[in-house]
Amino acid sequence: MAAGKKNARRRRAWLLFQDESGLSERPPFRSTWAPNGHTPVVIHPFRWTKASVAAVLAYRWDGRRCQLFFQTKENSYNAKTLIAFLRDLRKHFPRRRGILLWDRLQAHRSLAMRAYLKTQRAWLTAEYLPAYAPDLNPVETLWGNVKGQELANRSVEDMTDVLDDFRTGMRRARRHDLPFSFLAHAGLFL
Repeated sequence: MAAGKKNARRRRAWLLFQDESGLSERPPFRSTWAPNGHTPVVIHPFRWTKASVAAVLAYRWDGRRCQLFFQTKENSYNAKTLIAFLRDLRKHFPRRRGILLWDRLQAHRSLAMRAYLKTQRAWLTAEYLPAYAPDLNPVETLWGNVKGQELANRSVEDMTDVLDDFRTGMRRARRHDLPFSFLAHAGLFL
């Protein structure tokens, strides 16, 4: 990671941590409180509707700024949809460079993704995080934070409610200095 930070500073490139996650109508359960003898009950539909979300936490090379970008979709992400996500991300970085840091998901290493990344070398380089080290990606902490607050113990009508709550959590995380605390939680600094 140290070599990547030096390259980012030298090239004035943003560090772009990327990850994907899933959402469902079944809420994550967290401990809560209730008066003695009144066990809290969460009622949720037994539908297994799912959605996927991809996010990037972008840190400026000098640590002065951070941005959060995310996208939701109905099905799982694959190489084709991740390429579309990266194309959308490019619109937010005109005349800027980026170093993409992500895990070793098959879609990240596919032939289509490698071919796409070769065409983007002018602005984007991709680096893989070490295998079995999700704790090095601050986006993982972002998922836990939003799922543990806005999505926890919720009774929802349908997937629209889940996505609305998720967007609320992402707005909260974007407004505060939480992205820098996620980076510190991963043991990283700029």
